[in-house]
Amino acid sequence: MGVDVSSRGTAVEEHWRQFFRWGPYGLLALAAVLAAASADAVMDGPKTIAAGILAAAALALELRWTAHQRALAAVPAPSAQCDGPPGEESAEPAPAVLVPGAPDAASTGYFVLRTALAFALTWLNPFFAVYACMGYFDAVHLLPPRPTPARAGLLVVALTMAGSQAGGLPPRSPLQWVAFGALFALNSVLAVGLSHLGVKEAEKAAERAATIAELARTNARLEQALAENAALQAQLLVQAREAGVADERRRLAAEIHDTLAQGLTGIIAQLQAADAGGDPGQARVHLHRAADLARHSLREARRSVQDLSPVALEHDTLPEALKTTVAAWSERTGITARFAVTGTEEPLHD
Repeated sequence: MGVDVSSRGTAVEEHWRQFFRWGPYGLLALAAVLAAASADAVMDGPKTIAAGILAAAALALELRWTAHQRALAAVPAPSAQCDGPPGEESAEPAPAVLVPGAPDAASTGYFVLRTALAFALTWLNPFFAVYACMGYFDAVHLLPPRPTPARAGLLVVALTMAGSQAGGLPPRSPLQWVAFGALFALNSVLAVGLSHLGVKEAEKAAERAATIAELARTNARLEQALAENAALQAQLLVQAREAGVADERRRLAAEIHDTLAQGLTGIIAQLQAADAGGDPGQARVHLHRAADLARHSLREARRSVQDLSPVALEHDTLPEALKTTVAAWSERTGITARFAVTGTEEPLHD
């Protein structure tokens, strides 16, 4: 049973696209619910109002980013260039785009604003760190493809998460500061380490995709070469057959000129001599010579016909004809000879 790896990979990529599109909304909604439930214990009136304003700003930011992504997705992608001959499509698969339009200035600005809002919300209520953890998943996709910006973004997210896990920002006691430092180090190592492993795995996947694409192009070129060789072989076969027919025609023309034509010329000369002479005895001599020439020409004509198609092959196959020939030769010469056929008997072309 075969497994369609490409279809499975496409399904996984589509799940990630949906997560990157709707995940921030879900996490923001969950964080808002948890913050609202704990508002009386964690926040006072001004902080509650500030958290509501910042949460609304975060929602507006997500709506603006979604509209930007939809606008980019509506623009048709430029056709990929093909290095092969005209009319041949490239076998190299296009890289998967999990976040439309990223990374660019807009995606970088979106990540910075979202991380800042998440940090401010977490400062007001630690449960808003649920919204901040989205940065662990999409920092590599939204920020420029260089290690420094991605690591900086992950460290800011790790700082926010460590503050929430330590009991809120800012820490209020030496013990909280120690816990905050340890949690920040742990979150930083995990975030940066896992991100590095993810980048390496993506590079290996890209290398494997490039290798598969190169193998596909090589197979396509090999199939094309085999097709060209088959066409060339068929053309050579036709040319060889035509050359054989031409050689046979030239041989027949030479035999007709050397045997039949000369024999007929001799017969005509003898008949003319018999008709011109007055001596009956001499006329009979010329007629006898003419008859000998006619019989000789007939034998030559039969020999030419037999050369075109051997008599032994008129009613028998090649193995049977060879067996008969070997048996006749052995009987005629007295030398013991045996004939054996190996393999599958195939009919010969006319």
